[in-house]
Amino acid sequence: MKNCIAHYAILGPDPLCKGEYSIASVRFSDAEPIRNWRNQQISALRQHQQLSKASQIEYFNNVVAKDFNNDRPKQVLVRFCLEGHLIGYGGIVHLDWRNLRGEVSFLLETSRTKDHTKYSAELGVFFHLIKELAFTKLGLNKLSTEAYAHRAYHVTAIENSGFQREGVLRQQTLLDGKWIDAVVASCLRSDHENIVK
Repeated sequence: MKNCIAHYAILGPDPLCKGEYSIASVRFSDAEPIRNWRNQQISALRQHQQLSKASQIEYFNNVVAKDFNNDRPKQVLVRFCLEGHLIGYGGIVHLDWRNLRGEVSFLLETSRTKDHTKYSAELGVFFHLIKELAFTKLGLNKLSTEAYAHRAYHVTAIENSGFQREGVLRQQTLLDGKWIDAVVASCLRSDHENIVK
């Protein structure tokens, strides 16, 4: 990423850790693996076409990097690592600083999504870390997330991570000719503080 510091100023350079897992500001070197995972898992995302290398580089340079210096970025994207090795990414997008809320995104390396038990455990670790980031570092009050109902294991993992279901958006997206519902769930800072206690 050009002409900027190498991390979100509001996060600082140090990762947040839980055991051998950590999250830290996304890096330019993460762009290509993230692009591949997004293209491989397009049915799980609000993405309607394959991402090209050029479009991904442009996005990282002109969108992601420009937010690094902002004290109120539009989104905070983080790399998710196990023992320092990149295994996924996600973050808080659609940040609303006036109302202190944002939407959690999460994507795990494609090969790691096959074992649903392991996937659920790693999503749980990521969500723990992202809640720490949101409520402790950023001072947010609410996180929400939206998951497509055809990925029941993903929805269950979210709810097992301290997010409460708020409702179902019926026939929210068209996937392979079929209408798919989306489940909306959220976690408040007070929910997280009660779990931590």
